[in-house]
Amino acid sequence: MFCESSSEAEPGCSTSYQTNSLSILADEVGDLARLTGQRILEVYDTHYEVWEKADQSPVTSADMVAHHTIVEGLRSLTPEIPILSEESANIPYAKRARWEQYWLVDPLDGTREFIRHSDEFTVNIALIEDQQPVLGVIYVPVTGVLYFAHHNGGAYKQLPNQLPRPISVRLSSDDCVVVAGSRSRNTQRIQSFINMLHSKVRLLGIGSSLKSCLVAEGKADIYPCFGPTSEWDTAAAQCILEQAGGHLTDTHLRPLRYNTKASLLNPHFAAFGDDGDKWEQYLLPA
Repeated sequence: MFCESSSEAEPGCSTSYQTNSLSILADEVGDLARLTGQRILEVYDTHYEVWEKADQSPVTSADMVAHHTIVEGLRSLTPEIPILSEESANIPYAKRARWEQYWLVDPLDGTREFIRHSDEFTVNIALIEDQQPVLGVIYVPVTGVLYFAHHNGGAYKQLPNQLPRPISVRLSSDDCVVVAGSRSRNTQRIQSFINMLHSKVRLLGIGSSLKSCLVAEGKADIYPCFGPTSEWDTAAAQCILEQAGGHLTDTHLRPLRYNTKASLLNPHFAAFGDDGDKWEQYLLPA
């Protein structure tokens, strides 16, 4: 079923973009992510506001600038598609449940990294169809690196002033497992996971969705996450990782699905490159 691309179209009706349309849309969303990154950097070195949400997670004026930039841009590109952003997430599930298609956005992923000036924060934009990410864009404002992918289109990394190049996961080695981990969440569960691996382990600490990007481009074997995350944290990364030949699943190796319940919290999950059978024994709780 196709709906008209107009402001009168019913929000959330299915346009079921074909591969060539997704490719064009990915380019447009990539440009929007770059614009958002510029707006974030305009705030980065100023005396910006920081406050706490109800869940005690931090939010800054840069998060809100990014949110408004993305929402305005997406409404211009696809006025018929609803938007769920971290900064406007109070949409009743009764309404969301009718959506066959929507944008899922984390305007500034890694707010703690932004506040620490670690430079490891990103702009994440994903298109969800039938509870699965079919387009994903992740932009790193400080470095200007762009990761993007869409269904049946492969995954790419683009450096500033260069053409995009395809990326793919690698087969993990039994000699040394490279584990991507959070700088701010080096929990006991992560340490237990590392201790269980029957291999030499190298831990790469990095912020935001860049951990999944390391797996997608073959620089890490696995990123296990046993802490709280929300659906906007993983959707764009999941599309990029899957199109690079990898997986983003719960601890039972089931791919994450989106907008399936009232809560927007993810289960514990892992992003990994090759066959998940080797990882399941380490991911399940002891």
